[in-house]
Amino acid sequence: MKPNLGIDEKNLIAVQDLLNHVLADGNIFYIKLRNFHWNVKGKDFMEYHLLFEEQYTALAEAIDAIAERVTTLGGIAIGTAKEFAEYSSLEETPGKVPPTLEMVKELVQDHETIIQSLREKIDACEEKYKDVGSADFLTGLLTDHEKMAWKLRQYLV
Repeated sequence: MKPNLGIDEKNLIAVQDLLNHVLADGNIFYIKLRNFHWNVKGKDFMEYHLLFEEQYTALAEAIDAIAERVTTLGGIAIGTAKEFAEYSSLEETPGKVPPTLEMVKELVQDHETIIQSLREKIDACEEKYKDVGSADFLTGLLTDHEKMAWKLRQYLV
């Protein structure tokens, strides 16, 4: 049974697609955080190891919520590595493990890419697709990414 949420079907489909792009970014970023968590080295190893773990744990919860939002709107959440790679705006660097501060810089840049993308998607949800629920949901994700980026940025001053 299709949901009757007061949003026309064309707009629901557009928001589902938009959310699947957010889901892809989240999954690619999650994988990068895990990779850096596993491969960080140096005298501050444990601090960064735990910081990256804190962020990928938070991201795992967000990823689940994003997928559930897609299905709440009657869509199908993407769920394969191939789809995540196709839908994501984030860049991966297979086979490369940067030094710790470069990891942090890369993670800040990825958070900021996601933040900028979320701002555009929030506006589209509200103004173009008339879905304030998804706009509000994405606003919560945006503030979480802003805080995580802020925490990482403090290591780069």
